[in-house]
Amino acid sequence: MVNKIFFGLVLLGVPISVIGSFLHWPSVIMFIVYCLTIVALAGFMGRATESLAIVMGPRIGGLLNATFGNAVELIISIFSLKAGLVGVVLASLTGSVLGNLLLVAGLSFFVGGTKYKRQKFNVFDARHNAGLLIFAVIVAFVIPEVFTQDMNESSTMSLSVGISIILILLYLAALFFKLVTHRGVYQHTEKTEEHEEEVPEWSRKKAIIILAAATLAVAYVSEKLVHTFSEVGETFGWSELFIGVIIVAIVGNAAEHASAVIMAYKNKMDVAVEIAVGSTLQVAMFVAPVLVLISLMYPTHMPLVFTMPELISMVTAVFLMIMISNDGETNWFEGLTLLAAYFIMGIGFYLL
Repeated sequence: MVNKIFFGLVLLGVPISVIGSFLHWPSVIMFIVYCLTIVALAGFMGRATESLAIVMGPRIGGLLNATFGNAVELIISIFSLKAGLVGVVLASLTGSVLGNLLLVAGLSFFVGGTKYKRQKFNVFDARHNAGLLIFAVIVAFVIPEVFTQDMNESSTMSLSVGISIILILLYLAALFFKLVTHRGVYQHTEKTEEHEEEVPEWSRKKAIIILAAATLAVAYVSEKLVHTFSEVGETFGWSELFIGVIIVAIVGNAAEHASAVIMAYKNKMDVAVEIAVGSTLQVAMFVAPVLVLISLMYPTHMPLVFTMPELISMVTAVFLMIMISNDGETNWFEGLTLLAAYFIMGIGFYLL
């Protein structure tokens, strides 16, 4: 059902996106069309990546998920940087962290918890991820804020570039740790059996063609979407911060959000938690630093310095997620707690 809706949206959305941009249709209408089209295209990218992961094995599959998991958001952010919208990019990174840890995990725990009294997942995974979350969000994002108080623009950028390189290297080391040297430790036996029985939806060739076509289409639509931000913001009274934290983050990760909730409903909590937390780590340790380095190619550079509301929200989300997930089991009330935190922060960002 969802796949048919996505197929229909792509079939209608891509041509309308092209025609509407040529004929200069109203920005608000085009903003809605672009968002829906990107969400549908992200769904196709997710399905293609899953098929390739099954065909090519768990190691390459893990790497593919790491690369394409946040591809949509990365593309939107690159075009935002090109347009000089550094505030929107930083806000969308904040939104991704909050969205994954509070909205995605919260919905997953809540939906799964309404069907099952208690849902369990790999406690060793949860503890391993907890350490990485504290490093990626609290150490790597708070340190630049503290140290750059008395720095000039050039020194701030140098510190941001240094931290970005360290983050990318540690992220690659984390992938190597999980997928190669400690692969057995972080994988249940049942998971391996499930994986062997899985049948890919599409063949390798078909999945690669769909992935390439969807990525190109997302790149085109994302560029058009970025140009509607200022007019949409003025029309609805949304700040740059709100557009980044809520709108861009949800659009960029919509397909991922849906698959995490579906997995939780099927009681595959290891996968649901991995999507929520794994995606957060991708954003903090890979997407954010890559964007800092890419911004060096444009006139407006992006330092890894967030506003105080963004930082406090992310730190709070990390601690709340760690406290709730550290015992390796969840229920619907814990999901509701995470969702409540997300809505409190959402109201705050809307009113800023």
